Amino acid sequence: MDFQSEPLNILVVDDEANIRKTLTICLETDGHQVTAVSNVQDAKVEAGQRVFDLAFVDMRLGMENGLDLIPTLLSSAPWLKIVVITAYPSVDTAVEAMRRGATDYIPKPFKPDQVMLVTQRVSKICAMEQRIAALQEDLNQVHPEITFNSKHPGMQRAIELARKVAQSEAIVLLSGPSGTGKTVLARAIHGWSQRATRPIGIISCPTLSPDLLESELFGHVKGAFTGALRDNPGRIAACEGGTLLLDEIGDLPLSIQPKLLRFIQDREYERVGDYQICRANVRIIAATNVDLNQAVKTGRFREDLYFRLNVFQIAIPPLRERPDDVEALAAAMLTFFGRQNHKRLIGFTDEALNALQQYEWPGNVRELQNIVERAAILCATEYVGLEYLSETLVPHSPPLRLGDLVTLSRIEEEHIRRVLAVSKSLQDAAEILGIDQATLWRKRKAYSI
Repeated sequence: MDFQSEPLNILVVDDEANIRKTLTICLETDGHQVTAVSNVQDAKVEAGQRVFDLAFVDMRLGMENGLDLIPTLLSSAPWLKIVVITAYPSVDTAVEAMRRGATDYIPKPFKPDQVMLVTQRVSKICAMEQRIAALQEDLNQVHPEITFNSKHPGMQRAIELARKVAQSEAIVLLSGPSGTGKTVLARAIHGWSQRATRPIGIISCPTLSPDLLESELFGHVKGAFTGALRDNPGRIAACEGGTLLLDEIGDLPLSIQPKLLRFIQDREYERVGDYQICRANVRIIAATNVDLNQAVKTGRFREDLYFRLNVFQIAIPPLRERPDDVEALAAAMLTFFGRQNHKRLIGFTDEALNALQQYEWPGNVRELQNIVERAAILCATEYVGLEYLSETLVPHSPPLRLGDLVTLSRIEEEHIRRVLAVSKSLQDAAEILGIDQATLWRKRKAYSI
């Protein structure tokens, strides 16, 4: 497999001015960004302020041992690749450098070709690691990919806008009801962009407390709070050069909003418990299922942050407005879940397909996915019939209401079905229902949901 060499952010630590100058010229000529310092303390400061991909570290820095710097650099950036420079190459030196966490080493005096070779090798390693991480994430996906082919003009426009804005560096605001596929489209924008070879991270704003959300977003230093046993670089640092999706940003706590605004405007931030300014190059994509303009009017969202986020808004229409897309979406999902359950499922009966197209889909694509997955599990034939679909889809079936003359178990079943239809995961559904996941799993099994 051919991996293209990507520009890297490189730190050079050497106490000889000529070495720093030579390395800087050589690396910058090759398209990399270089920061050069002469001592351990300055190296720590720069590493705390910027995110680096690679560091060249001299083994002897005046009276200090450059190898002692390696664990410190790796503690704040575990992904960092470190190349040790030494005038005294030996097997023992190489072994000790690798034991400390170095990736490679080069002996002095070195030639530009040697520097370029080791840099290209590191660049390929970084690219492979990012691809492996992306592939591992795909393998861990339990959900089918959503097709970007649509017959609905509103959805076609959303996809067209997403493809166009992907090539820019603009902040993107994805709006639409829960379950419409905002996260999937955000991933697609990242994949279509120049940042595709870099990481993409996702933070769900409603799922964490304000303190934990701030720590997850910006990172923290050891001892910043109870339980902070080690440095955490944070999601922004981990996404250097890539994209960060802030999901359901309408639920971002007011206490964090000015800090996010500062990062968007200046690309600067501070980790929790640290006063050192950090910098990062990360593209922000935000998603919301609420009207942020209305949230501004009610004081739940800062107006200045809203204006910074609302550079390029893409509205994703709900599934009920595009019934012509239901068939294609359902077919793709059925194929996916059929394979996952080791079944040969060809399609839906006419009755079942009609029920899918007539339904209002309050839970949007996520609800469709849940219903198709259930049908794939239950279906014993090649075609999914009406009997395998959720009762909520059966035509002419009146919706259940509180006060109807039915048993409590029937009310409970219907409520669980509706919550599952709009929840992103079993954990979210369990939290909404006020029960643990094991209990929810048993109830799903009892009700054949």
